[in-house]
Amino acid sequence: MSTNTGTTNRPADKPDAGTYEALMARKGEIIRKAVGIDYSRFESGSIAFDYEGMMKSTGYSLDEVREIQNRTGVGNTPLLELRNISELARRYAPAGKGARIFLKDEASNPSGSFKARRAATSVYHARKLGFTGVIAATSGNYGAAVASQAAMHGLDCIVVQECFDSRGTGQPEIIEKARKCEALGAEVLQLTVGPELFYIFLKLLEETGFFNASLYTPFGVSGIETLGIELHDQIRAVTGTAPDAVVVTNAGGGNLTGTARGLHAAGSADTEIIAASVNLEGLNMASDTQFNRKSFTTGHTGFGIPFTTFPDRSDVPRSAARPLRYMDRYVTVRQGEVFYMTEALARLEGLERGPAGSVSLAAAFSIAQEMDRDQTIVVQETEYTGAGKHVQPQLAFARENGIDLRIGDPRGEKPGTVIVLPADPSMISAQDLTLLDLRRSYVKHALRFARERLGGAKTVETTAEDKEFLEAETRSSREEVEELLREELPA
Repeated sequence: MSTNTGTTNRPADKPDAGTYEALMARKGEIIRKAVGIDYSRFESGSIAFDYEGMMKSTGYSLDEVREIQNRTGVGNTPLLELRNISELARRYAPAGKGARIFLKDEASNPSGSFKARRAATSVYHARKLGFTGVIAATSGNYGAAVASQAAMHGLDCIVVQECFDSRGTGQPEIIEKARKCEALGAEVLQLTVGPELFYIFLKLLEETGFFNASLYTPFGVSGIETLGIELHDQIRAVTGTAPDAVVVTNAGGGNLTGTARGLHAAGSADTEIIAASVNLEGLNMASDTQFNRKSFTTGHTGFGIPFTTFPDRSDVPRSAARPLRYMDRYVTVRQGEVFYMTEALARLEGLERGPAGSVSLAAAFSIAQEMDRDQTIVVQETEYTGAGKHVQPQLAFARENGIDLRIGDPRGEKPGTVIVLPADPSMISAQDLTLLDLRRSYVKHALRFARERLGGAKTVETTAEDKEFLEAETRSSREEVEELLREELPA
């Protein structure tokens, strides 16, 4: 193995247009070689593709995925009942309401998050195919997960991050994750925010010949299915029934997709799958000036909504993460509410965890008050915490970037301007997004994507196969799909 060279704050290459265009013209070939999947095998119609066929193309059964994960200590994480937080929720719930809140403690995985599950399958497959190293483009916990698994399998690892704004200022949470990636043996390339990330990522894949350990391949998403199965089996052992609701922090969609597929495979067909994201409405995730005006680097609407309505915006031609197929409900919570519940988890339950899982915890705390007392709601994950992930350094960083911090009514929060910590737990309230709007947006993006694939065609002829695909993708009836298509297609 090569020696870890540590974090590299390399300025992004500024290639001339010809070099950039030439590389982008080869992106399909580069990705195909780096993943080992010929995505064209699954294409059909104008919009449709064989999603289930693509998922089965990994060649691994769920039992085999479990065995792969067991070899590196991934999975079999505990399910904990949050008795004190459940009792707190019941204080504010109507009579007879206040479901039991459980938590799947994914921080127990080797790298400290559920992403160890998707990395385990991906890195195992990379070694099986004979790759000498893996690359991941991520600012999140996935980099640490890939680095951890690469170390166990004797592979080199490069993690590419968007870390800094143009002033060279990096978010404490991202810097903490870079530290962890380094500690696990990875070389970390830290870039400023902007479009150069994908260019650098492609260039590295081509130059190194490493495996693309993408978050969005079937290998990664199928690795999360074991989480859903474990969750079902564990809560059934405690309560005798499947969970009534599972709340999943939603960003790129793989977390929700894999968990839901696992729950369905285990027999939890009636469990309500609820997506939760931090509301960062109004902030542009790719804006240099707004990059450091948010306190969450994942699990927010800046990722959650775009990847829900257009999953194929990922670094592979067809994403295996397709959350709209599986979600029954999508809610948002505010930054201050998530910080509050992160503290509550530590002080009431003795569990010091990072902020990502607290997104779904804040949502579950609110939603539990709508449910009956004999029902169960599960917070689907936790993540490790570290110096940059704690509430206080994140709030201090927000204040340094001109964000006003208040205690009061969270409804007064304005992303990028004001963070409001709830004055009282009763003020925590999950806000529903309208699924019909998300479905309408999905169809619009699907048609635009189809036009691009057809060479810029003005219209798209949709087949029965396309409509059947859209029914599954949007969880709609044929009539509803046809109505959505009529809204978008010219007469």
